[in-house]
Amino acid sequence: MKARELKTKLRIYWYIAAALFTVLLVRLAVVQFLQNETYETMSKYNRIRLVSIKAPRGEIYTSDGEVLAKNKLVYTVSLSNLEVANKGAIEKELAEILGDRYPEITPQYIETLIEKQKYRLYEPVTIIRDIDWDMVVRLEERRKDLPGVTVTVEPLRYYPQKTLAGHILGYVRSIDPDELARFDKERYRMGDLVGKDGVEKSYETYLKGYDGARRVEVDVRGRPVKELVTLEPRSGNNVYLTVDSRLQKVMEQSIVQTLQYLQKNYNPKARVASCVLLNVKTGEVLAMASYPFFNPNDFTGFMDTATEDYYFPKGDYDPMSPGAASNRAIRAVYPPGSTFKGITGMAALERGKLDPQSDYINCQGRYWLPPKIKCTDAHGPVNLYKAMAVSCNTFFQEMGRRAGKDEIIRVAREFGLGARTGIDLPYEKEGLLPTPEWKKEVNAILFDRKYDKLRRELDVKYERLLAAATSDDERQRLLREKRSESAKLEANYRIDYRFNTTWQAFDTFNMSIGQGSNSYTVMQLANYAATVANGGKRMRPYVVKKVVSPAGKVILENRPRVEESVDVSPGTLAEIRKAFLQVTKPGGTAYGLFAHFPPNIQVAAKTGTAQTGRKGDRRNEEFHGVFIAFAPFDNPEIAFAGVVEYGQHGYTSAGRIARDLFEQYFGIRDHLAPKKPPVIAPAGRKPASSERDAGTEPPAPGNNPEETPVEPEVYVEFTGE
Repeated sequence: MKARELKTKLRIYWYIAAALFTVLLVRLAVVQFLQNETYETMSKYNRIRLVSIKAPRGEIYTSDGEVLAKNKLVYTVSLSNLEVANKGAIEKELAEILGDRYPEITPQYIETLIEKQKYRLYEPVTIIRDIDWDMVVRLEERRKDLPGVTVTVEPLRYYPQKTLAGHILGYVRSIDPDELARFDKERYRMGDLVGKDGVEKSYETYLKGYDGARRVEVDVRGRPVKELVTLEPRSGNNVYLTVDSRLQKVMEQSIVQTLQYLQKNYNPKARVASCVLLNVKTGEVLAMASYPFFNPNDFTGFMDTATEDYYFPKGDYDPMSPGAASNRAIRAVYPPGSTFKGITGMAALERGKLDPQSDYINCQGRYWLPPKIKCTDAHGPVNLYKAMAVSCNTFFQEMGRRAGKDEIIRVAREFGLGARTGIDLPYEKEGLLPTPEWKKEVNAILFDRKYDKLRRELDVKYERLLAAATSDDERQRLLREKRSESAKLEANYRIDYRFNTTWQAFDTFNMSIGQGSNSYTVMQLANYAATVANGGKRMRPYVVKKVVSPAGKVILENRPRVEESVDVSPGTLAEIRKAFLQVTKPGGTAYGLFAHFPPNIQVAAKTGTAQTGRKGDRRNEEFHGVFIAFAPFDNPEIAFAGVVEYGQHGYTSAGRIARDLFEQYFGIRDHLAPKKPPVIAPAGRKPASSERDAGTEPPAPGNNPEETPVEPEVYVEFTGE
């Protein structure tokens, strides 16, 4: 019985084995005869790798040919995630090797990069760029332990001039998944570098090249055996700026020197400045700088904590640590101070309320109408020219009253104040030209919030008192008191709301001297000065002159563009230009800056001293210095605007930067020439005048700031408190 059962079982096992063997034979026959071509193709492509060749970005040059942005070849480490069998172990191994030199790279960091690219894992994940040769050797030595890890050579953005024009250039970083959806899928992949700010961002599609590719045969360990086909990359287009490298260098050098001077002599908080120099006839930006300076090279790799704090300080704004990431020339707004008085003067002239020569206002040290804003001095009788020269608040408040708010606002809009200029750089701010509509909208919200809070506090107060009441009489008394207090509160609300949401006379007086809620960018102030200078053509400023292909073909050229011809008469513009000229004449607030200029290069200017309006600042002691200017007066070529935070006065701060730039532009002094050593005269002989002046600042009458009138301004502004 047992032998029969065993025989039966063996027969069953034999049938099963025969069936399995038959299936294997059939499958082998199918693969061998029917699917031979398919598997041969798969085998062939499994040993072929497609290696991307990154195209270099186009280079960026100044107008005079200095290279500001180029490329250098670096080693880049990438991880092809689909080839990794044990991803966690590889991440740990890779982080261990790279972490010795780059402590920021941890397994968690690598996992984060992979997670960001989770929907495009068929593309290599870039781990780090620009590793040194020793690290390349270490990775190659551990090749067998790092499947999927590749080291390739690719171009990386490099800025040889470091901080020069850094804010104009912007920077590049790896593309984000959200950004990728907005770009051409044929040209962009995860890990590509794209412009994030400045010209790098605005002209990204021109600067970005077309990547190439190599088809490489590899062995079973993924090591290259033979190169099959190469598609060469195409470089991006080159960009030429309107910026003059020498003027840009002088601007940045002068900013540093001016801030050092101010910190030593006025206020240690003077650590921020922004300036713009324009060609008044074309709108070309000849120089633009924002301090603290910006080095785009800092954004091509890892940032240490100190560097990150330099660009992006944490916490509330601190004037002693202001942060360098933002281009303040187009993204920060400031009260214009007395530079706005040109707008007020033009408004009065356009209304026919002012004769520039015969209309005199007697300044006795403060305006006679409430809130009786102080002037810088008791100037006595002043006309337009004298008032502009000494920056008389009393005169321009009266001109503001005569012109009226509507005309002041109209003229300011004509000159582009409170509106973006349209410059070809990203993130430009609009600024604020206050109007009755704006005041009502903003203050209505503030007062509703304020009184809603007071109403809630009143309800809470009486809920507590009523809960503690011990009798009906006490509760009735409390309810009567609550109704009485509520009625008073609502009456105060109606009075306050009506007064503070309606344009008042003091709003016009504040606006007329450039205070109150006026807030404009430095670029807007520069364009305003340029429009006055060129006879009323408001140009669109631009920083890129042309884009040129690698073959030398011009594929884009920006030309001067008139945004608007201002609706202000030529006679009015001529009178304001003459008034601005008096600012640099004897007795004017900027006389000492340009007194040494030759007669054929007269400078027209306006100084400004603007209250900061910042919480905690000393109201009548701390000011921003503002300055606008253009030259030559007879046939203007350039216009300047600058703001120095906590610079005290326009003359002592931004005016010094304007002076240095104008000296450089007109060949009066070469600020980039090597400083000559002091001349030691032989005994008994005095140095010649040319020797005495070598390498020193030219003597200028009234060059001592203490000898020059300045204009600390006082204004009244509702704060909602």
